[in-house]
Amino acid sequence: MALRVVRLGSPRHEDEGLRVGTVRRPPRGVPRAEFASRDWYDVWLPELAPSAALVTRALAAGTDREWAAFVRAYRREMAQPGARHLLDLLAATSHRTDVSVGCYCEDESRCHRSVLRELLVAAGAKLAPDDRH
Repeated sequence: MALRVVRLGSPRHEDEGLRVGTVRRPPRGVPRAEFASRDWYDVWLPELAPSAALVTRALAAGTDREWAAFVRAYRREMAQPGARHLLDLLAATSHRTDVSVGCYCEDESRCHRSVLRELLVAAGAKLAPDDRH
């Protein structure tokens, strides 16, 4: 039992468990009934995605300094009680069953899911052995 951080739309790992989409918007052009069968996600949890304004900021971050500013702002959003409770829930869940969280971005180093991984670990999540970055 553990947590994985994945790229949504990628083939599922056999021990991945429930796939949670931590994205602001659902995948374009995909019928809702096909989200899971096309390896997008089983459950949508946009509350752990950056706000729409922060998504725009992240996509525009061309320098390390701009990216660092996005990370600080996203961490502030995730420190709010609602997000904090969801992070704690996912962290606790990772000790009882396999679960994964993810986003669409190709480059995880410039994606909120890299920060989400850190936040989940800080909340006590158990990462899958092959998911340690």
